[in-house]
Amino acid sequence: MELFKLKLFGLLYFVQGMPYGLQSSLLPIYLRTFGLSFTKISLTKLLYFPWLLKILWAPFVDQYGTKWKWMLCSMLGLFLCCLTMSGLAPDTDFSAIAFVLLLMNLFASVQDIAVDGIAVHLLSNEDVGYGNTIQVVAYKMGSLLAGAGLLTVMNYISWNILFITFCIIYAVAMIFSYFTPEPENASEIKDRLPVLNPCEILGEILKVPGTVWNLIYLILYKLGEQGAIGMFPMFLLEHGFSQAELGFWNGIVATGFSIFGSCFGGILMPTYNVFSLIMILFLMRLGNLSLQILLLLLFHDESFIMKGAAVLSIILQHFLSGLITALTFSIMMLCTREADKRIQSSSCLSEFLTKDDEIF
Repeated sequence: MELFKLKLFGLLYFVQGMPYGLQSSLLPIYLRTFGLSFTKISLTKLLYFPWLLKILWAPFVDQYGTKWKWMLCSMLGLFLCCLTMSGLAPDTDFSAIAFVLLLMNLFASVQDIAVDGIAVHLLSNEDVGYGNTIQVVAYKMGSLLAGAGLLTVMNYISWNILFITFCIIYAVAMIFSYFTPEPENASEIKDRLPVLNPCEILGEILKVPGTVWNLIYLILYKLGEQGAIGMFPMFLLEHGFSQAELGFWNGIVATGFSIFGSCFGGILMPTYNVFSLIMILFLMRLGNLSLQILLLLLFHDESFIMKGAAVLSIILQHFLSGLITALTFSIMMLCTREADKRIQSSSCLSEFLTKDDEIF
């Protein structure tokens, strides 16, 4: 994979993960320290709504202008949102903050559409595995830095400095992207669709070979996966694990193994058949899930062996999840490449369900 593609997609997906980390990990705790109620903080989850409506404006990204220009404009919007946030006070300007966060999610969702579209055009079939590994890892790293990373230093920096830091990162990303030559195969589409009816475009997307099966697979997998990832730590919390222990093993260590799994997936994909790998990984995931069910039935708080087995199951769970995620994104991108160029960004429909686990 060319070095410039590695740098470009690494940076773009890194900054793309920042708004999610900010809103899912950092802001809820930070706003609580200013005395905001749990009700108000929980309502901020509704501000993710623009991500669920990507299908409505994805056709405009496909049909008008270039994806490169949409990407730059969306990052400019995120820069201006962060600049605005730096001038607000979290204890008195909650309504204004909520509105700006809504705009941030709108711009972030547009950036996601544009960057995915650029990736589809730039990556060859041989590069898809590496490209999607970069996508998953960089996105998680951006989310981790903007969430847990900055949360650890919030006692030393102010609200204003926090968002000025975000502004600087977005400015660097914009400058780098602006001076990167726009790829020839990412030029503006001349032959537009006659109408931008979302229902008709959705019908065209579903006609792309493999799309329906991808959607069924994703829905079934994500429902089961999120249930297991969310509930097992809750069980451990009730059976002798402290919040600090869960924060370390299910947070820092698990995220590290998830990233390692995604990297390992990118290494395996060029050598082995991706569908065979997925089947093997699901069998391994089923074995790990069986181990967790056994622990639920036999767990004893005093047993060191039981605690060790629980930690091992968490590590395996997130490692396999990272592997499966990287391979799944590769399958989706290969499916998207089969779509008409005029609807390729819109046809990244499957990613609407997988980009952010909390949204799904």
